[in-house]
Amino acid sequence: MTTIVLADDEALLRKALAALLPLEGDITVLAEASDGSSAIDATLRHRPDVLVIDLEMPGVDGLGAVAEIRRAVPGQVILMLTRHARPGVLRKALKLGVQGFVTKSAEPSHIADVVAKLHEGRRWIDPDVSALAVIDDCPLTDRELDVLRVASDGYSVADIAARLHLAPGTVRNYLSNAMQKTQTQTRHDAARYAREHDWL
Repeated sequence: MTTIVLADDEALLRKALAALLPLEGDITVLAEASDGSSAIDATLRHRPDVLVIDLEMPGVDGLGAVAEIRRAVPGQVILMLTRHARPGVLRKALKLGVQGFVTKSAEPSHIADVVAKLHEGRRWIDPDVSALAVIDDCPLTDRELDVLRVASDGYSVADIAARLHLAPGTVRNYLSNAMQKTQTQTRHDAARYAREHDWL
């Protein structure tokens, strides 16, 4: 039997998976979570065999939750559900050690199969997701992307510096490089450009 925690902000999908996965495989759902923070709490409390988590969630997103969980439980097995994964985001998730990626449109039977594979110590990336991961036309460095991601939420340079534990001058340099590379006038334009090109 495989135990899972299921984290997705779309209640309908989460409830459907919670009901269907145990029917498709030898799976027990220990807890459900509707956002990143509750995903962290539920995973640390229940210690499931596999965490099944949505990439896009309000507040702390899937990546933020995974980073936090990995710090506390380095060996946690993670399956990420995604609707429209961007290359940069996929690479970041792989760096964080996510073992599996499945599209949210997948059949519950497929998701149950992948949960079983991950529990056996294997990895799985859906073909349409892996095709995205190798497309890399992004000229921005990981750090420039981090700074733009926070800038796009409207934070000041000082706030960005504090959130990313960087010096304000370093943040200004990253923002200036990003604006140069995207040929934009402001950091908000640069962040918008990066989002439109699926780099963030």
